[in-house]
Amino acid sequence: MKFVIAVDCEGPAGVVGAPGGSLNAAPAQYEYARRQATAEAAAAARGLFAAGATQVVVWDNHGGGVNLVYDELDERCDIFNGVHARRFAMLDRDFAGLLFIGYHARDNTVAAPLAHSFNSTVYQWIKVNGREVGELAIDAAIAGTHGVPPLFVASDDKAVAEAREFFPGITTVTTKIGYSWNAALSKHPRRVLKEIETAAQTAVANRATAKSFAFNSPLEVEIRHKRIDTADEACLPVNGWTRVDAYTVKRTFRSIADWL
Repeated sequence: MKFVIAVDCEGPAGVVGAPGGSLNAAPAQYEYARRQATAEAAAAARGLFAAGATQVVVWDNHGGGVNLVYDELDERCDIFNGVHARRFAMLDRDFAGLLFIGYHARDNTVAAPLAHSFNSTVYQWIKVNGREVGELAIDAAIAGTHGVPPLFVASDDKAVAEAREFFPGITTVTTKIGYSWNAALSKHPRRVLKEIETAAQTAVANRATAKSFAFNSPLEVEIRHKRIDTADEACLPVNGWTRVDAYTVKRTFRSIADWL
């Protein structure tokens, strides 16, 4: 059995970023976050191998894609990192499931630590076929084009609720309770690791009932920008979006593969 663990850095236990800013704007928090994200991914990998995994690919996808402390992962793991490749470029139909570590809630979510949708300074919200979506749903849909289902999410309570909204029955671990963009009540980071390792094994045991996720085609995509100038840029002829209002743009895609 082959699995991929997709790893972001905002959702791990204890991560709240810089006051009024992003995670990367807080050097001490970023250093902690990359290590805790590594530890949480390693815990998930241990659970997968204990459940019979033959390959576990850890995908480092925060920012520039070079964040995790790779030599602290289980040496049985393979690692996909870097940028300028299609999302889930390593994925194929031989994979049995997808696990999300350290992801976060979509932007426009109240009391969700560091919530955003791909770019916290550019987008207010993203809608697909009229429904607000974030990175969890979008990445699950990309994996779904290969028939790979989401099995597990570890993140704050708002992201966990979002995951359950889109993927009923998914196995989850709540790492912290969000109180604001930069505040959370977190479980102790070592306690979270134990929970993730156990839950990853449960996710594998439940994989027979898991379903891959997809958006209905065609995809009617609307994006609300935070600044008018980035909406202007999206509407340049080379980019292909059209204006809904000063901040909102839209475009139709045949499938998610045509979008991302």
